[in-house]
Amino acid sequence: MATKDVKLPDIGEGVTEGEMVKWLVKVGDVVKADQPIAEVMTDKATVEVPSPFAGTVKEFKVKEGDVVPIETTLLVLEAGGASAAPAAPAPVAAKAPVSTPTPAPVAAPVVAASSNGGGLEVHPPAADVHVLATPATRRLAREMSVDINAIQGSGLAGRVTRDDVLKSQGAGAVAAGTPKFATGSAGAAAMALPTRQAYVSTQPQSEERVALRGVRRKIAEQMQMTKHVVPHFTIMDEANVSELVKLRDQAKAAGEKYGVKVTYLPFVMKALVATLREFPMFNASIDDQAGEIVYKKYFNIGFAADTPNGLLVPVIKNADQKTILELSKEIQDLAKKARDGKLALDEMKGATITITNIGSVGGTYATPIINHPEVAIIGLYKVDWKPD
Repeated sequence: MATKDVKLPDIGEGVTEGEMVKWLVKVGDVVKADQPIAEVMTDKATVEVPSPFAGTVKEFKVKEGDVVPIETTLLVLEAGGASAAPAAPAPVAAKAPVSTPTPAPVAAPVVAASSNGGGLEVHPPAADVHVLATPATRRLAREMSVDINAIQGSGLAGRVTRDDVLKSQGAGAVAAGTPKFATGSAGAAAMALPTRQAYVSTQPQSEERVALRGVRRKIAEQMQMTKHVVPHFTIMDEANVSELVKLRDQAKAAGEKYGVKVTYLPFVMKALVATLREFPMFNASIDDQAGEIVYKKYFNIGFAADTPNGLLVPVIKNADQKTILELSKEIQDLAKKARDGKLALDEMKGATITITNIGSVGGTYATPIINHPEVAIIGLYKVDWKPD
């Protein structure tokens, strides 16, 4: 009987590999065309992979936990055995909407005159879409002015890793000299990157190692990069929120009638919008490559949500146009999606500033990390009784 391979399709958004999280079928199952067969986690979101045609599951080619590049065969189907006729390959049924980029030829390095009179700036060519590398690694190569197309990857299936990019600065760099982050027309200062240190165990028999993959790896890379390139300044203060506590109690009772849980967060969002209108320099992002500050005329507020995979940042779009109950409902829905691993990519994009809240943990003060490329983050801590 004829067999057909079901491969990991191009998920789009620059994703080149995925981690097999869970099989949704087992050997012997009859599947229909477009039926989800597996959950795969990328560094952006968890998606469901559909079968492009019908058949009976004959054999799995990868195991749960494996990290595989796109076009890898996931399983083998025996043709027939299902009522549905074979269909054309279907797009990934994602828990996050995706798009498929059109492959583009590799461009030559672009040389441009610097506007500050500092000579020429050399920019690396665009990365070939067939080069296996995570979006974070591709971004690092751009920021270091390294041609990622010229790097021999040491990762799985030839994937170019962050360490490969760091080691290539002597051979693969388009522009000689110290590796740089964001050397735009403003002539930003060059920044040396920290070298990763291997961990040497003294008691390996009493330790457990878990691979840093998917969303957790993306969070780790983003935080490391942010702490290195963004100068952090923290100011802490206290506010008397007695009236806010009373107002929230009233709103909480009203929200219960509609099945909505009202927390302090929507009130903080409303107050933050008012503050940003008065101080618009905080409602901004840094365009490192162009050397520009981008001031936003809209108010999309991200909020940190604790999940089994670490902190994710869902985004409330146009927070200034929504009521307290509307904000509460959206916060509630997005937080649940985050915990369930079902956030859409668009629901984590476009924030103009972020709020993080560890009040439930009970901490008095902490220093949150700015969500690059934003310029500020606000941290909320515990509400406590104090004498007047």
